[in-house]
Amino acid sequence: MLQITNHMPTAELQALDAAHHMHPFTDGNTLAKKGARIITRAEGVWLTDSDGERIIDGMAGLWCVNIGYGRKELAQAAARQMEELPYYNTFFQTSHVPVIALAARLAELAPHDLNHVFFAGSGSEANDTNIRMVRHYWALKGKPEKSVIIARRNAYHGSSVGSASLGGMAAMHGQGGLPIPDIAHIDQPNWYLEGGETSPEDFGLERARQLEAKIKELGEDRVAAFIAEPIQGAGGVIVPPESYWPEIQRICDKYDILLIADEVITGFGRTGNWFGTQTYGIRPHIMTVAKGLSSGYAPIGASIVCDEVAQTIAQEEFFHGYTYSGHPVCAAVALENLRIMEEEGVVEHVRDVGHPHLAARWHGLGDHPLVGETKIVGMMASLALTPDKAARAAFVQPGSAGLIARERCFANNVVMRHVWDRIVASPPLVMTPDEIDIMINRLTKALDEAHAQMKAEGMLK
Repeated sequence: MLQITNHMPTAELQALDAAHHMHPFTDGNTLAKKGARIITRAEGVWLTDSDGERIIDGMAGLWCVNIGYGRKELAQAAARQMEELPYYNTFFQTSHVPVIALAARLAELAPHDLNHVFFAGSGSEANDTNIRMVRHYWALKGKPEKSVIIARRNAYHGSSVGSASLGGMAAMHGQGGLPIPDIAHIDQPNWYLEGGETSPEDFGLERARQLEAKIKELGEDRVAAFIAEPIQGAGGVIVPPESYWPEIQRICDKYDILLIADEVITGFGRTGNWFGTQTYGIRPHIMTVAKGLSSGYAPIGASIVCDEVAQTIAQEEFFHGYTYSGHPVCAAVALENLRIMEEEGVVEHVRDVGHPHLAARWHGLGDHPLVGETKIVGMMASLALTPDKAARAAFVQPGSAGLIARERCFANNVVMRHVWDRIVASPPLVMTPDEIDIMINRLTKALDEAHAQMKAEGMLK
């Protein structure tokens, strides 16, 4: 039997990985030649790989390990629940204590009248749920023709057929015959890349009003909902201009379409509030949550639904659900995670300690010759890389600079993500000022090395 703690040599692990493991979002042949980095342990904000290198995690896993690694309380909660009730479904008019308690707790935390929860195993599943739910809602309201859902280009809402259709990433739509019917897209509010000479305020209004134009183009009687992340996460931490969300809210209200806030990344403290909708004053009918709900310790997602939609859906049987909807172990872990967040003041730490320190250090990177823009909300941030600051210029080969910078980050034992030519950070919410300093110092060294490499390769012309 393979051992985990006393593991095989790195090269042997890499060979086994290449032989049998199909990685998500990966060129398998390229990775097989290079060899995966094997992570063996983690504690706090630190990872340890199979060669004993300690790496500071600037991405909280995949935007999700909000309370940091190694919290024994979550392991103990899972073990207790496995011993008491390891699994039971929530079909066939049954329920169990952990899912009841978690649904009630989410209703307490969620703003406005978001008082009902439909559980899933991930954000992708939850957004698939939302597609069916909003279409069924309008059918029950006597308007089955209201089936079109509008989303944004360069948005990310998951990787299943339905959720990837909602997302607006061309590369994903190029595989598997996506998008599915009755999904439409408008442009993203990315002022830095697409705003030209327009002011951020005017640009935000223009991009928001594309929603109104699309509704009129399709017909108000055809549009069911608009879905968007408060801040585009996987799209590159695209922070919308301040004018954007109030105008989106006005349009949704005017045309009587449902507003879905995808809070998979922005939920549970990431923006300095429990939810990004609170940060931006959004009033959604449905919120999608996952990731930080359990801090990544167990796979769980959910749609948190307003009274009107939930009460309408309840009129007849909703032929939808998953084997693991409200899995008792995942629900118990999520409850313990939320308890820790509340009792240890994690959201307040983001607002009062983590964000102010990270923001000061992050904006300081704007002086680097490679950085054209710094953006940060709470503890999610991005840097736009450019060969020409004054012109907000793009690189000749989009994504090439970001890849070099990311690779230099990995070489300096700091995990960052690149989205095209943006460097993205989303560290554990519990990261201390001293740990933030270590992360930024390593990132600065990586940027210096990337800048030198790009200059030597003639990429800065």
